[in-house]
Amino acid sequence: MVVVNGSMSKLSELFLPHNQTKTTIGTQDWMDKRRYGAQKQWRTAIASLEQLLITHAREGLILSGPVPVLAHTQLLQNFYTGIFTPSASYRYQLPTTTGDFLDTVPDKTLELPLLAEDPLINEQFCLVFTPDFSVLMVLGEDEWGLSAFNFSFAPETTLSAWKILQSRLTVDHYQGKLEDILGQFPPSEPSYKFVSEFSRHLLNNISDHDDLPPVTTPPQAPDIELLQALSHEIRTPLTTIRTMTRLLLKRASLTADVVKCLEVIDQECTEQINRMELILKAAEMGTTPSQEPGIQLVPTSIEQVFQQSIPHWQKQAKRRNVELDVVLPQNLPQITSDPRMLNQMLTGLMEKCTRNVPTGGHIRVQVTTAGHQLKLQVYSEAHATTNPLKALGQLLMFQPETGSVSLNLDVTKNLFNALGCKLVVRQRPHEGEIMTVFLPLDNEHG
Repeated sequence: MVVVNGSMSKLSELFLPHNQTKTTIGTQDWMDKRRYGAQKQWRTAIASLEQLLITHAREGLILSGPVPVLAHTQLLQNFYTGIFTPSASYRYQLPTTTGDFLDTVPDKTLELPLLAEDPLINEQFCLVFTPDFSVLMVLGEDEWGLSAFNFSFAPETTLSAWKILQSRLTVDHYQGKLEDILGQFPPSEPSYKFVSEFSRHLLNNISDHDDLPPVTTPPQAPDIELLQALSHEIRTPLTTIRTMTRLLLKRASLTADVVKCLEVIDQECTEQINRMELILKAAEMGTTPSQEPGIQLVPTSIEQVFQQSIPHWQKQAKRRNVELDVVLPQNLPQITSDPRMLNQMLTGLMEKCTRNVPTGGHIRVQVTTAGHQLKLQVYSEAHATTNPLKALGQLLMFQPETGSVSLNLDVTKNLFNALGCKLVVRQRPHEGEIMTVFLPLDNEHG
């Protein structure tokens, strides 16, 4: 059993030998290399943890500090999250029921205060509890005071880590909420398959990032491991920025101008995070929809999807000075799809349209029923001829004048197919184009 020594213990102390005196040794260059190596292990471990959670965990509790560490939208939507950060001066209510989490990241996030002198501020950590396993990951120091990364699936270690964090909860409200949530996911001895799968991901991810000499064999496209690494490196800081932005938006003392700026930051981060997720998803599936990682087709309220999506589409259009009209029937039937990914795909489609329509142009969206399908049609004016698209590999299109990157049409169609939908694009010379998405009705529950 690991002993926690005092309320100001660090999580990295859980991995130290007992009664070990710390003495920093070695040259500065050597210590810098140790720090770089530990940070590299930490980054690849976070990517490996994301892979493990997406595959094997649908819900749980994530405690991290001093900033958020996981970036995948699915995890942020389905997991309760607590962020231990300095100078937190206000509290948030966690929901009492799970419900629909299409866009409830702020409601499931709790900011937890740390004192300015707390040694936890100098560590990066992630403590996760799920129904099947718990895991602690820490980027801290070893027994010689050198940078070190450690992880453990041992329930006694994760429980000790929770006790250290629990000792920092100076407000009873925080402690009660987290104890209630943790009661749903008590630490238990994990199956060997979770530990071995995480270790395999960790070794693969680390080897993928090693500084290897150039090879003479032709490159393989797409390089899934490279895209996974790039996606994680881009999404993680953006998720941190977005989470902190949403926490700031909860303050009551903000001026209208500050709120507007924060909302723009939130929207820009969300768009980029979603774009990277779709690019990664497309790379994993290849150019055919035979592989559908993480996609679950379930009865879906398209009305709920529209309620969330349309305000975002309108903001996209307004930002580019494009007029957007949306016409919906009075009663919308239920469909079968993956609601989170469908929302991302429709939003990406609308973003592509608003980028291509000339400033001051017009887009009309009309939704009607067509037999056993729901038909969503997007009518847009002629594309700006000064903004041509160029192919960027097998998956992407690049707009040189704006620097924007989007999925090409074939890949977009394949992703819609994986969602049970069909995308048809019809060009109208000198008039624009019509994009039609056919969504399958859920006849069993409709």
